[in-house]
Amino acid sequence: MPSPKSSFLDKVLGRLGRLDTADLQKVVERLARERNFLETLFNTIEDGVLVVDAEGRVAYCNQAVTRLLGLVPESAEGQPIARFFPELDWEKIAALDRRGGPHATRHELEVSFPRPRFLRVLAAPLDAGAQGGAGVALVLHDATEARQQTFEAIESERLQALTLLAAGVAHEIGNPLNALHIHLQLMERELKKWGVVTDASAPSRPGRRRATSSSASPSGGETAEIAGRMHKYLTVAKGEIVRLDYIVTQFLDAIRPTIPQMRPALLNAVAKATLDLLRPELDNRGLAIEAHLARDLPEARFDAAQIKQALVNLIKNSMHAMTRGGVLTIRTGTAAEGVWISVGDTGTGISQERLSRLFEPFFTTKKKGTGLGLMIVYRIVREHGGRIDVESHPGKGTVFRLWFPLRERGPRLLEAGAADDQEPAPTA
Repeated sequence: MPSPKSSFLDKVLGRLGRLDTADLQKVVERLARERNFLETLFNTIEDGVLVVDAEGRVAYCNQAVTRLLGLVPESAEGQPIARFFPELDWEKIAALDRRGGPHATRHELEVSFPRPRFLRVLAAPLDAGAQGGAGVALVLHDATEARQQTFEAIESERLQALTLLAAGVAHEIGNPLNALHIHLQLMERELKKWGVVTDASAPSRPGRRRATSSSASPSGGETAEIAGRMHKYLTVAKGEIVRLDYIVTQFLDAIRPTIPQMRPALLNAVAKATLDLLRPELDNRGLAIEAHLARDLPEARFDAAQIKQALVNLIKNSMHAMTRGGVLTIRTGTAAEGVWISVGDTGTGISQERLSRLFEPFFTTKKKGTGLGLMIVYRIVREHGGRIDVESHPGKGTVFRLWFPLRERGPRLLEAGAADDQEPAPTA
């Protein structure tokens, strides 16, 4: 069935030979009005509309295309579209145009200019009723925000699943660990009945227990030697239980919902307090500290204790990534109606393939790491309405940058007695 034509154009084409100058002028004026109407319509929609002729050159683009691809209509028309939009497979689209028919293709791709975006592109031939190239119409939809919301929804579901898992972990592992710890203490008491004396001043680590035998020992020196080894084994077992308990605690801290106590505070003060806390350990490792704290940094609303916990985790990660002589750099500043703090190191750096997995639970680049420290940092930053950026270069070091808004986002309400058509007034 042939496609219906415009009734106006159908009448004009049928009477074209009988039109005088005045009638032709009216036809041109009407076509100009319709063209202006369509251009206004296309420029008001948020999606980009791009028309490419059979030779692959730009024939038309609306204002949204300028925003999405950085094209300027006046200079882009007549230019090869591949010059401005190389991410799309134009050979495939040109083949679709030559084939004709009611075919359309959909593409999802990322562009980097004028800024990174995720686009959904619908491509359809201009003349779908005939074969041969006539040009292609493209509709560009900016799906960056929708994609980000999808990622956030997936992340939220993952954290909810981890929260349910945490309850089982705390019950199934925590109770047996306590029972093991108690029975190890009972075993130590039984060893003491053999006349073994434990050096209480030594730390609870393997190889630091001192065991001797009393003169009343039934087996003499042999019993003392066996008892000493038993103490070493018990010490190792107790140390591993403590380590497992620490992992369970870290896991619960990483996913347990904790509402931050938001109060006005200075990010510089939190940075100084964190450095004072960790300075002895940094000095012991032979690491230098460089602090570049911005002057007159404004107050922001955040939970100082939680931000300090996040900084401790980041600084400890930096310490483990560096060897003696490394430099830890702390910076603060303001940007985009917020305050930020960065923790940088001169360590081994992180490869690009590992950067995307940094905040996953139990993913770690350290031999003895739990993989939960950065997840705790991510949770704290997210619950403060902030964001975290990571920049790393293998062999040169890594920089974590935390950004926090200066003010909490409050609801916008109408003033009492205000008319419905008035602008809403922001709450204080």
